[in-house]
Parts: sequence; C-alpha cells; structure tokens
Amino acid sequence: MTALKTTEVDSFIAKPDPARPVVLVHGPDTGLVRERVEALVRGAVDDIADPFSLARLEGDDLSANPGRLVEEAYTVPLFGGRRAVWLRVGPRHNAAPAVEALLADPPRDCRVIIEAGELRKTAPLRSVCEKARTAAVIACYPDNERDVVRLIDEEMRAENLTIAPDARASLASLLGGDRLASRSEVRKLALYARGKGRVELDDVLAVVTDASALGLNGVIDAAFAGRLADVDQQYGKALADGASPGALISAAQRHVAQLHKMRLAIDDGARAQDAMMRTPPPVHFSRQAAVEAALRLWSSARLTRVMQQLADMALDIRRQPALALALGQRAFMAVAMAARKVN
Repeated sequence: MTALKTTEVDSFIAKPDPARPVVLVHGPDTGLVRERVEALVRGAVDDIADPFSLARLEGDDLSANPGRLVEEAYTVPLFGGRRAVWLRVGPRHNAAPAVEALLADPPRDCRVIIEAGELRKTAPLRSVCEKARTAAVIACYPDNERDVVRLIDEEMRAENLTIAPDARASLASLLGGDRLASRSEVRKLALYARGKGRVELDDVLAVVTDASALGLNGVIDAAFAGRLADVDQQYGKALADGASPGALISAAQRHVAQLHKMRLAIDDGARAQDAMMRTPPPVHFSRQAAVEAALRLWSSARLTRVMQQLADMALDIRRQPALALALGQRAFMAVAMAARKVN
C-alpha cells in the first residue's frame, strides 16, 4: 500500500521520496488537490514556465496516444536540469493503462505528478498506483478544525498579524470545505487588517464570507428548519457550486454542534439572541433568523441524536464514495423530516 498517511503528506511534499517518482493526488477537496500538486511541481523542476522542463498533459492526450506518458517521462531536457510531467485527468478519462505501463519501468530522472478528482477505492487509476512500490498516493479531504486553525495561523504569521481567540473561532467556522477558497478568504482578511497588528471579531464579520463549502448554508438551513421542499433545490445548488457530499455533511456536523451548545444555553435561561452571540463562534448576522428558527424546533436531546446520525453518514460516504450523492441527499432529507416532528 503506497497511500500516504495524513501525518506523512507534508514531509513527503517537502522532500519527495526519489524511489517513488510517480505521485497521484486525488480527493473531493479540489482546492487542496491543486495546492499539493502545485507544490510538488514547483519542487520537481527549476522553472515551471520552461516547457522543456515541465510537460503538461491532459487526459485527452492519453486517449489519443496512450504511450505519450511514457515518452514524456523519458524525455531528456534539452538544456539539462530536472524534469517533471504534470498529468491532469477527469472522471471520463481512463489513464490507468498508461500509468501502469509507466510504473512497469518508472523513470529515474523525472517526477510524474497526476492530478485527479475524487476517486473510489476501486477506481483503476487509484488501484494501480496504490499497488505500486514506485508510486505515492495522496488523498485530499476537506480540512478538519485543526487544519483550518493551522491555516489561519500560518497566514496571519506571514502577514505579521495576530488574531483574537473569538475571531479565530468565528473564522474557522466559515472555512474548511475547499483549501484554496479558505486560503483566499484568510488572505483577504489579512489584507483588510494590514497595519492593525491584531485581527478582531468585527473584522471577520465585516470581511469574510462563508467559504466552508461554496454556499453550504442554504441546504443546512433548509434541513434544520424542516423545509423539505427547499432541501433538494439547495442540495443541488451546493453541488453545482462545487461542494462535495462529504463537505456538506462536515459542515452540517459543525452546525449541529453549535446548535446544541446554543440550545443548552437557552435551556439554562438565555435568550436565543444572546445564545447565538455568546456561543463561540458568534452567528453571522446574515444567518441569525435561520438559526433562531432552528433553535425553536430542536431540543438538545434530539440534536444529540442528529450529531450521531451525521457522524454515521460521514463514515458511510467515506466507505461508499460511489453512493455519496444519494447518501448526502438522504441525510439532509432525514434532518428536515426530523425537524418537523414535535419536540
């Protein structure tokens, strides 16, 4: 098995193993896939703009000429130096035969980086690479809370900024579905706060949009408010905007955890408005009406049950990626139907 563990990825990208010259990068987080691919490419050649050092191939190139990948991998740079091949494949491309031929006699002086989308465990390209000792496989899933916080802190340090704890918590809740979108939002915030020294909660609320999965709030709010008729439409819209079912479920898990904290505060006597603002991260003003409506429908006990149901669904999606679309839709419909029941 050549799939890298999460803890191994950063060190491999910083210093790739020369004994594994072929690297497959895939997963539902397209932003993270691209970020890691670009890092590998930059580390593999001296000048990514030099066509003699970096060969860029698309899946269609292999469809027309399956032997093109091997040819490019064994081409000697015209002016010397290091060489790499960057292959981008989509769901309709069958690159496995070309990659398998390359792995049968892998190059010694060329790194081959393959950029793909989400691949099932049984996908031919993934299977071929995971079985080869001369390949490395990097899976890219949406960032968890720890990853998001680390990203925020890295970008703040790069701009010589600090960030208040409540601002960090609020910002982290808005990120995580797509690495490039998350990084873009953090950099936008850093630019806004340049010269201030410290980023505060008001800065986050003024600048940052919800980049957690490219517009996930619509389907989440519809589900927790029990609006069955809107769930399908909002689910489809989120998918069309680029969100994956896994990212949608992850965002729903974060949302229900926040609802549970607020519901407990209300049970202890707090007003809904106070609970929304005092439970970190505070609810953005644009969502307060939807969140308050959900708080009226859900008890803390029922929210606890939904937490477990969403966790189970997230696991099912990982185990059965081919059914991810249907499983995600089923999960949100189940939440919407549960919201309509009397507490």
